[in-house]
Amino acid sequence: MVAPPRRGRPFPVEEPEGGGIGSFLSEHRAGLGAVAVILAAAVAGWVIWSRVSESARPQPDAILLPDAIELRGVAPWVRSDLKAEAIRNASLDGGLPLEDPELARRLARAFEMHPWVKLVVDVSLRHPAAATVEVLCREPVAMVGVKGGLLAVDAEGVVLPSGDFTAESASLYPRISGVESSPQGPEGSAWGDPVVEEGAALAVAVGPEWKQLGLTECRPVGRPGFRRWELVGAPPRTILFGSAPGREAPGEPLAAAKIARLRAIEADPTAADATSPLDLTQEAGDAAATPIPSIPSP
Repeated sequence: MVAPPRRGRPFPVEEPEGGGIGSFLSEHRAGLGAVAVILAAAVAGWVIWSRVSESARPQPDAILLPDAIELRGVAPWVRSDLKAEAIRNASLDGGLPLEDPELARRLARAFEMHPWVKLVVDVSLRHPAAATVEVLCREPVAMVGVKGGLLAVDAEGVVLPSGDFTAESASLYPRISGVESSPQGPEGSAWGDPVVEEGAALAVAVGPEWKQLGLTECRPVGRPGFRRWELVGAPPRTILFGSAPGREAPGEPLAAAKIARLRAIEADPTAADATSPLDLTQEAGDAAATPIPSIPSP
């Protein structure tokens, strides 16, 4: 009997390696599809942005530059470059988009902060990018004598930029002497001393009579609460004006009456003796002959 042939252990058969791009794509089909969608969206977004970016970017004619700002109302006594200083101090000299809804307000604020500007009257914007700013400037009325020189003030006693005055131009204004204080703030703010405020009001009230009568200075005399003012010209011209305008004592002539008498003297210089002190606190009929009364010392 012939024995059946023995079966040997079968040899393992190695499966061919499933490799290559085809297999990889087959196994990662879903992931690759998502990546393809993302890439397609990114490319589409780039194409769209490249087409609209130019229109979205501010155009040169929509940027307001300092050279396109016209400033009106600058007074002849302002010697500095008011526009350049206001724009630079407000950090607006780099250009501003015209579509900024706060642009007009920002421009107004920039000029309001300048010490020469009393009021911004109007701000107008237009295309291509341009603007017109109209201002009202403060007007100097007197120079206050301080240690080391003079400081200009306006009718409200606001300190003005001293750099805009030369020794010659400063001499054209009446001088307020006897001020012991210093300004309480920077240029463009009030001095903060009633003596300066009264002296400035007096300078405005006397007006052109300063020059016509040869007057150069006003100074306070008396004690606090009883302060009067003297007008001084070339020696020996001295006029007791009395209380500052609006602060007259009971029975004292008002500032308008005093100014009228000064104008009368201007029209007829023989009406008063320039060598004798003149007291405007007395009635006109007795003024020329009445000596200036003794004023209590401070």
